[in-house]
Amino acid sequence: MSMLDMSLGVCRLVPSLKLWLENALIEVGTVDAASPREKGDIRILLMTEIAHATHRDILIDYRDGAPSFHAAANGFPARIAFGIDDAGLGMALVTELVRPAGMPAVGDEASAKLMRLATRIAKSDATALIQGDTGTGKEGMARFLHAQSNRAEKDFIAVNCAALPETMMEAMLFGHRKGSFTGAAAASDGLFLAADGGTLFLDEIAELPLALQAKLLRALQEGEILPVGATHPVPVNVRVIAACNRDLAAECEMGRFRSDLYWRLNVMPLELRPLAERRRDIAAISANLLLRHFAQMGTQDAFPWPTAEAMDRLTAHSWPGNARELGNVLQRAMVLREGARIDTGDLNITGPVTTTMAPASNDSAPVRLADVARMSKIDAIRHALRETDGHKAMAARKLGISERTLRYRLAEMRELAAA
Repeated sequence: MSMLDMSLGVCRLVPSLKLWLENALIEVGTVDAASPREKGDIRILLMTEIAHATHRDILIDYRDGAPSFHAAANGFPARIAFGIDDAGLGMALVTELVRPAGMPAVGDEASAKLMRLATRIAKSDATALIQGDTGTGKEGMARFLHAQSNRAEKDFIAVNCAALPETMMEAMLFGHRKGSFTGAAAASDGLFLAADGGTLFLDEIAELPLALQAKLLRALQEGEILPVGATHPVPVNVRVIAACNRDLAAECEMGRFRSDLYWRLNVMPLELRPLAERRRDIAAISANLLLRHFAQMGTQDAFPWPTAEAMDRLTAHSWPGNARELGNVLQRAMVLREGARIDTGDLNITGPVTTTMAPASNDSAPVRLADVARMSKIDAIRHALRETDGHKAMAARKLGISERTLRYRLAEMRELAAA
């Protein structure tokens, strides 16, 4: 777990930031901004505490007005300014700047719980099976398992089984001897031996033919492979992580996947949920993608911070393409946006949103966008309070707002109910 310190001022002004950082597996300490520090320490300070900052720190200016982000440069620390309306993405950006390398971007508490489980799984050498829809980050999870394991110094070899030519699958995975088939002018070690001592990630494992599944099963059971054309097996020391976007148990029932191989792979199962089921991850992943694309653009323009309405639109979308679709939408919006910030009109999103509303009668008044946004916030507050059994501080943390802001919103809701 990584560590950093926040000043007492930041803790008082932006209390929800600590939860964001802890969800990214960062251990947070609280210090006085003027207190002594170890060389290389990173601190999150208020802009008013700049006198105590180093170039490694992050300065937060929590105030009303247009948000802004300035990367660390020329000896100055990174600076982020935002207010209540932009707090969700603001805290996600702060977290992204200090997120440990190899750690997937997460903001949802359930996702953080999954990452803590993955950290424990990484320490073992057991085979892992990652299942989830396309675009949910299966390879990112596999890379995290490798980076957190004792094999981190060795190679991580990723192969998409669906992309391997069927006639060459066996030779590419297990290697071959010279002259073992037409065109084999030289011997090849194959991917198992290339990953020796490290990790072999087999994506789309369900695409392997049944005959090759039997050979993979032996490799996992015995820790040895038989290259094409060889007469003696070759020992290998490889951790295998497999992934699939289909239900492998159902594939076994249909006779398309060997059940014995399934159980050999399913020692450490990890299930990645669709993005639509982990709403707070949307802000975290958006922060990651925006920072990455902005750096790649190499522009001197201001950071294209999405408006609160744009973030609401991103959060409401069903994301059938998951993080991959989100990345496409944001990259397109950054290039084609009309103004300095990304607004809802810059988001080329197709398909329904997940927010459900009662159908209006034909003679009802037109629905205003402001009313829709207000009702969405009210629903979110009610849901958070239900999940926390009415505990306001915990509900505020789940919503990414301060407890004072939550009390203000609740007062608004009481006024609306009384009207």
